[in-house]
Amino acid sequence: VDSLETALKIGKGIVIVNSKSQIPKSKPEDLIFSQLFSCPNCGISLPEIEPRLFSFNSPYGACRFCQGLGSKLVIDPNLVIPNKNLSIAEGAIFPWAHASHKVGRQRFFWYMLEDLAERHRIDLYKPVKELPKEKIDLILYGDGIFEGVIPWLERRYRETDSEYTREEIEQYMVEKVCEVCKGKRLRPEALSVKIAGKSIADICEIEISKLKEFFENLKFENEAKEKIARPIIKEILNRIQFLIDVGLDYLTLERRADTLAGGEEQRIRLATQIGSKLTGVLYILDEPSVGLHARDQGRLIKTLKKLRDLGNTVIVCEHDPQTILEADWVIDLGPGAGKKGGRIVFEGTPKQLLKAHTLTGDYLSGRKKVEVKIPNSKTQIPNEKYLIIKGAREHNLKNIDVKIPLGKFVCITGVSGSGKSSLVNDILAKALMRKFYNSKEEPGDHDEILGIENLDKVVIVDQSPIGRTPRSNPATYTGAFTFIRQLFSQTKEAKIRGYKPGRFSFNVKGGRCENCQGQGQIKVEMYFLPDVFVQCPECKGKRFNKETLEVEYKGKNIAEVLEMTVEEAMEFFKNVPPLYRKLKTLYDVGLGYIELGQPAPSLSGGEAQRVKLAAELSKKATGKTLYILDEPTTGLHLDDIKKLIYVLKKLVEKGNTVLVIEHNLSVIKNADWIIDLGPEGGEKGGYIVAEGTPEEIAKNKNSYTGRYLKRVLAGEIL
Repeated sequence: VDSLETALKIGKGIVIVNSKSQIPKSKPEDLIFSQLFSCPNCGISLPEIEPRLFSFNSPYGACRFCQGLGSKLVIDPNLVIPNKNLSIAEGAIFPWAHASHKVGRQRFFWYMLEDLAERHRIDLYKPVKELPKEKIDLILYGDGIFEGVIPWLERRYRETDSEYTREEIEQYMVEKVCEVCKGKRLRPEALSVKIAGKSIADICEIEISKLKEFFENLKFENEAKEKIARPIIKEILNRIQFLIDVGLDYLTLERRADTLAGGEEQRIRLATQIGSKLTGVLYILDEPSVGLHARDQGRLIKTLKKLRDLGNTVIVCEHDPQTILEADWVIDLGPGAGKKGGRIVFEGTPKQLLKAHTLTGDYLSGRKKVEVKIPNSKTQIPNEKYLIIKGAREHNLKNIDVKIPLGKFVCITGVSGSGKSSLVNDILAKALMRKFYNSKEEPGDHDEILGIENLDKVVIVDQSPIGRTPRSNPATYTGAFTFIRQLFSQTKEAKIRGYKPGRFSFNVKGGRCENCQGQGQIKVEMYFLPDVFVQCPECKGKRFNKETLEVEYKGKNIAEVLEMTVEEAMEFFKNVPPLYRKLKTLYDVGLGYIELGQPAPSLSGGEAQRVKLAAELSKKATGKTLYILDEPTTGLHLDDIKKLIYVLKKLVEKGNTVLVIEHNLSVIKNADWIIDLGPEGGEKGGYIVAEGTPEEIAKNKNSYTGRYLKRVLAGEIL
């Protein structure tokens, strides 16, 4: 044994033992033994199996080719040669034909291409579409002497330190699944370890509802293995159950965090908290019902009550009627928004709220309803035009054909995870963005989209901010500020001083306060702490210099105008028709309370979305626009939802099409046409369950949306 230990030390874990056979005249045999996770015959070795080997965030477990991302940025030949009608001489190779930032660079590329063409007899004056594939490949990938366009771009991308060059080359790149790990993100050694024939990547691809069955039915060869595995499986099943309880049974564990909706993200954090079983904690949730179908809402409320019953306090900011009516105590703020809000108008039990004459109480009790009828609206002529998505197969969609009527207010409904976002955002929106705006994003798996010729543009109105800096505000975004600056430049005082409209902008030198560069605030950098913003001592937050503020229009200077609310500005500028129209659209979408100069980052998601809608409403209608909105009611009170529906119906009245993904029953009942996906979430979803008017959907017994819609149409508040 001592000799064996010494041999293993010297041989670094491998030893050869020479065994003498008992059979006479037979040759002695060499036997190889190893302490390592390796096969001495074929030379494959595994590192020591430990948890970090199964993590794509660790260098030990991550795929070496994509660094554990599962995808890589690669040069797309179609983006390098976008126009195949051009010849190489006419500049078909887009990145090289436009390399004008380096003088003489094009000449250098042309010299290399001429050299290649001479060797392989390539006609550089022939349109690319007429060249054989092998000759195009020589140009793109090289021949050993000539590097090739794509390897050259890849090398430049890797080696450059210039952010500008990287951005330029990224125009010709697309994200593709890693060829080595096939998107599984782990190294081959980690994927070779299997339980019940499945690797960790296979297990992460199983839907959470089915994953529970997998672990419950897991069998082991012997008792010793079962003893080790049972406590771990118990913990896994507990955590899976928490995710099912908060309505996330349709997700898979490998789903990327950036593809989750806000509500899904919040519910995952909620599941973590239930698992911790803490008591005496104050939980604050902001709209956990986002992205939840009325059917799943009950499950979430049960989960919140479970947290309360553990001895915790749960505070929820919510507009959902079901959640409000299930609460123990309700605090209603109001009475209006902005300057008209900020007071407690009611506190008490939900029963008392129904009797209280507050805006929330009126809607919950049914005294006010979310019903929108547009006065003087032209009776709709039956529209025979459709947008048809053929063979939609992305994610869980089951090769369905979807017919969207144009010129109508269309709602895509269905339980959480039924395939609504896959259909609208991943297939339709990406395909139309590529068609109209040459977007690089790859649309989801489908055959074709018919009827695009009936549209001239697509607008995606989401809840992302209208601007990232305080320089952007509702007045600049909607174009109202342009008219205001022109008005000020036409005043007598401005003309005497020779001030042009640019003088009244806080974004350019001249009229702005140079101490804070028109920000109104000065950033104080705090080491190891977040930056602090203090009011500019020069302009006192007004953003303009003293001379600019001396110019007044109707007794107000430019800074005072920006401090006005939309409602006040409408009265102030009522005699300026183009400006009044811009302000009127902001007022119509329910934003009469916001200030004209309110910084963009301080607007909520719902407010930002309505500012975008106002900007669209004020544009000249073409009647051929498709508006796509994903859950526009997020963060909106029932009264605001009524205003939103009014705006959307106004867009439809102009002949446009509005396509909305929505769970809110107040919006669904006001739609002209509904397409209901389902019947369940995840693998059991992806089919069209029902399509038609709200009344037709309500009669469909197979549709979950129909069941709840029936109750809402009967006057129930859900």
